[in-house]
Amino acid sequence: MARAGLNRDRVIQAGAELADEVGFEQVTASALAKRLGVQVASLYSHVKSSQDLKTGIALLALAELADRAAEALAGRAGKDALFAFAAVYRDYAREHPGRYAAARQRFDPETAAASAGPRHARMMRAILRGYDVPEADETHAVRLLGSVFHGFVSTELGGGFSHSEPDPEKSWDRILEVLDALLDHWPQGER
Repeated sequence: MARAGLNRDRVIQAGAELADEVGFEQVTASALAKRLGVQVASLYSHVKSSQDLKTGIALLALAELADRAAEALAGRAGKDALFAFAAVYRDYAREHPGRYAAARQRFDPETAAASAGPRHARMMRAILRGYDVPEADETHAVRLLGSVFHGFVSTELGGGFSHSEPDPEKSWDRILEVLDALLDHWPQGER
């Protein structure tokens, strides 16, 4: 029997909070049941499996990130939009490291299409319209931006910049300036 007050959304939210505390890979149905003070069987009234729980956390994280990005991008274009979008990703990863890791989870095609992932791609493509990136190169540019944001944030979260100068904040700002210049002068021609 399901515990009163628990539902799928609350279980997923509690799982997301646990992921931020202990790491996404450490989230299990048994760890979450212990946290919620219920039997594992009670959780299965709300999620089908540990994988279903992790997928729910990933979908929640993608939706939260998309909502934040949409709010940050409202009324912005070009460099201003690029910097705002990048800041959302970095800030979210710092505030919610477990959820950020969850958002990197691989989905089956149907789940991916129904997730907030396509929303992220549309926002990135909207940013690119403020630059001279040909439509045929948009996917390349989206992948470039995603790789740079994720690479920097993952290295930073892992402590990779902890013991060297300059301060990561300076590097982040400089990298964004370089990305802005690159997008503004995107190479034209045959691909």
